[in-house]
Amino acid sequence: MPRFFPYLVGLVILLAVASSCVFIVRERDAALVFALGEVRDTITEPGLYFKLPPPFENVVRLDKRLQTIESQDPERIQTAEKKNLLIDSYAKWRISDPRQYYVTFGLNKTAAEERLSAQIRDALNAAVNVRTVKQVVSSERGDIMDEILANVARRAAPLGVDVVDVRLIRIDFSPEISESVYRRMEAERKEEANRLRATGSAESERIRAQADREREEILAKAYADAQNIRGEGDADAAAIYSETYGKNPDFYSFYRSLESYRSAFSNKNDTLVISPDTDFFRFWGNPQGGQAQEGAGSR
Repeated sequence: MPRFFPYLVGLVILLAVASSCVFIVRERDAALVFALGEVRDTITEPGLYFKLPPPFENVVRLDKRLQTIESQDPERIQTAEKKNLLIDSYAKWRISDPRQYYVTFGLNKTAAEERLSAQIRDALNAAVNVRTVKQVVSSERGDIMDEILANVARRAAPLGVDVVDVRLIRIDFSPEISESVYRRMEAERKEEANRLRATGSAESERIRAQADREREEILAKAYADAQNIRGEGDADAAAIYSETYGKNPDFYSFYRSLESYRSAFSNKNDTLVISPDTDFFRFWGNPQGGQAQEGAGSR
């Protein structure tokens, strides 16, 4: 056993040296290979790699996964109207150039996040300061996020960082302007309601006037048609009367007198005082239409 001990020690040393020459790069990491304090190689693809044993070469790993920076407290930003807004935001970033990132921040991730947070705050101020409250809250919110992303991505690229996305989580009014904003919004809604009411009233009057005009036109046309029909009926009746009278004037006079009698004496309780020798009693007791008999007068 004692004579095999040096070989065993040598084997252990050889294995230790061999293991220090092999390293694995995972999918989520990027590796920097240092040779005597200087970066010799940058590895971003996963796999098994070889290097010289320390202290000749060393390996530093950096996390290249997507990272999130979220503001701890709302940023107090002033708008173009000199009104303060409280804005929460977050950003997504990752390491794009491991060598440059390490030169800038080393292994201090906190320093990188603080630097990016400052850049986001500056870009947020630049985008919000030139806009009104209404534009920030609603109409141009998407444009603001695009501007901040472009600004921060441009400034972060030389640091070896790729900023993927910037979002505004929440925008609140500061307490001193909340009441005035609510009052203005209420006044705008009332103005809009009054405008819609006035428009509806004007439209209603227009529809009512049009309906009245159409009604008058319909009634006038109906009256004209009725008069035409009545005139045609009267003309037809006159023609019929004339034709009938021409065929037998005596019978026509007799028939019309009977109609007059039926109409005049339809109610037995009526009393008619009239001279018996008038034409009304021309056929009374005399079908030939002679002079009415004396004494046939009253009923």
